[in-house]
Amino acid sequence: MQTVQVKKGYDMVISEVEMPRIEQQNEVLVKTKRVGVCGSDMHIYHGTNPLATYPRVIGHEVAGEVVEVGADVTTLQVGDHVVVEPISYCGTCYACRKGRPNVCEDLSVFGVHEDGGMREFFVLPEHQLHAVDSSLDWDEIVLAEPYTIGAQAVWRGEVEEGDTVLIQGCGPIGICALKMAKLQGAYVLMTDLSEERLKFAKENGADKVIHALHESVEGKIMEYTNSVGVNVVIDAVCLPSTFELGLTVTSPAGTIVCLGFDEKPSQIPQLPITKKELTIVGSRLQTNQFKKVVELLNNEQLQSNGLITQTFSLNDVEEAFTFIENNPDKVRKALITFE
Repeated sequence: MQTVQVKKGYDMVISEVEMPRIEQQNEVLVKTKRVGVCGSDMHIYHGTNPLATYPRVIGHEVAGEVVEVGADVTTLQVGDHVVVEPISYCGTCYACRKGRPNVCEDLSVFGVHEDGGMREFFVLPEHQLHAVDSSLDWDEIVLAEPYTIGAQAVWRGEVEEGDTVLIQGCGPIGICALKMAKLQGAYVLMTDLSEERLKFAKENGADKVIHALHESVEGKIMEYTNSVGVNVVIDAVCLPSTFELGLTVTSPAGTIVCLGFDEKPSQIPQLPITKKELTIVGSRLQTNQFKKVVELLNNEQLQSNGLITQTFSLNDVEEAFTFIENNPDKVRKALITFE
């Protein structure tokens, strides 16, 4: 079978390897149908992902069809359409005991710490696969994993009906957070530097959009919230400037969700944190969000609505990565198809 492997930065190859086999009774053999290209995949390709090890078969946004199941598998059967939950964990460390396996001491992420889904077939334990309505298009269900990232950020922010939420960044993850926040009944403001991305956010339910290059973000937020500020900030950019802005525009008792990261540290004053009793939380991957997202997909409450902008065949995977790298303003989400 064919597999896409990044040997080191900017060194990607398509190799012929043996098909994997089920070795444990709880395992499932899956034929890959779609793989989404994520920003973290691009960082692995560039050699700048600090968490990845090489060589690595990339791909963690994956949808496929079950072709074989182990003897102990009870929830899946041959022919099921599935999406991949890409994390595995120990189940016994402090984080796992607290219900936060996404930050397990021994966390392993499919496509980052271990070989991922950008290959024609793969094997995973039953619990890492979730069946989705087989009538749904592959292009729709492959977005399950990025939707869970948005769902996690909304959960970490404890977003409730009636809350006012600011999402900084209208990229794919920002849009996923928008969709999940709107499903919670929130009023959502979004910022970006791109007019096209702001327009797309508006088309997908954003109540207000703010062009961060041409408008005062703080001024507009105070105008839209009657000078109260937003209840929750989800920072999908997390530059020092955006993170610092979050403290200024968050209402008393508000929450700031740090979803992105930057190598440069922020300079954060302590006074607004104490004065407004703010909560600042991180958000990484997801925990217990797949069931919710799958239900929303099955009910067609989550739809891509233009989020996917390009598709490439497996044989054109290098072309795909080059296109994404050279055309960031034209790409929301690109897929690799396995047909």
